[in-house]
Amino acid sequence: MLLNFSIIIPVYNRPDEVRDLFQSLVEQQYEKAFEIVLVEDGSASTSENVVEEFKTFLDITYLFKPNSGPGDSRNYGMKKARGNYFLILDSDCILPPAYLSEVDKALSMQFVDCFGGPDTAHTSFTILQRAINYSMTSFWTTGGIRGHKSTATGFQPRSFNMGLSKEAFTASGGFGNIHPGEDPDLSLRLKQMGYSIRLIPEAFVYHKRRISFRSFAIQVYKFGLARPILNKWHKNSSRITFWFPTLFILGLLLALFAFFFTWSWPLWIYGIYFFLLLMDAWTKTGSLRIGLLALPAVLIQFAGYGFGFLKSIILVNFSKKKPRELFPKLFFEPSTT
Repeated sequence: MLLNFSIIIPVYNRPDEVRDLFQSLVEQQYEKAFEIVLVEDGSASTSENVVEEFKTFLDITYLFKPNSGPGDSRNYGMKKARGNYFLILDSDCILPPAYLSEVDKALSMQFVDCFGGPDTAHTSFTILQRAINYSMTSFWTTGGIRGHKSTATGFQPRSFNMGLSKEAFTASGGFGNIHPGEDPDLSLRLKQMGYSIRLIPEAFVYHKRRISFRSFAIQVYKFGLARPILNKWHKNSSRITFWFPTLFILGLLLALFAFFFTWSWPLWIYGIYFFLLLMDAWTKTGSLRIGLLALPAVLIQFAGYGFGFLKSIILVNFSKKKPRELFPKLFFEPSTT
């Protein structure tokens, strides 16, 4: 199959991020032509000036539509794209120079209709961004599946770095209107339809992620809320590992409670875990400051996701209301554009 890439980027009020992403696309070591479809999702602070700045160097289609969420914006961009294979990126990503070449090589050797790539932190990122990235990709927190575990089973690509064939998009209808959660939902539907999915470890991106602990907490809390909804939609997708953050935080609270009754050994277990976490983060990043910041990042990740997951699993399974009624902020209305 002759690959013709269209890069789909939804954006909402983030022109500076788009500038960095565009610059990394200019620097791609890739000889074939590709197009960029930038979808402005009802932004007040648009990327129009950035597009003007780069349109001499890049083939850019710039689209503006009312705000309807990232999933619907990606679908809108794919409908307008000219390519036969879509590379879906978040605006807060930066690509290494060999990204497009690695994707082309991997798909030429073993074609799949959907792939995902890992993410990592660039050395130019802030120490907080790097600490959060460690928390989201470490073996000690997520099992490394979001990082570099190429043998992961049941891999579900994430839409910050995801590829999708035009055929698979047309057949599936693309992303749904839940957010977050629209990417595993699409992956699970594609798998049920018989489409091939895999991880391409070499196709990594530098992902800036959230820039404050507060915004990170909100993000992971929403991740926790979304997972039981996906489990309800896709009956065979539930995994015991989804409970880990909830059990971890509840166990920590019990350990703190037990400490006041002179039972210190449960807290020691947590202390050993956080010490190992600190050493690993320090070793992996080469920075003690990042290692120290990784500790509250992991706590926030586990607490936000864990309590969101617990709340959602109770309400989704025992309430008579539908998920959209229970958590209206997780759903967008599709655009009529």
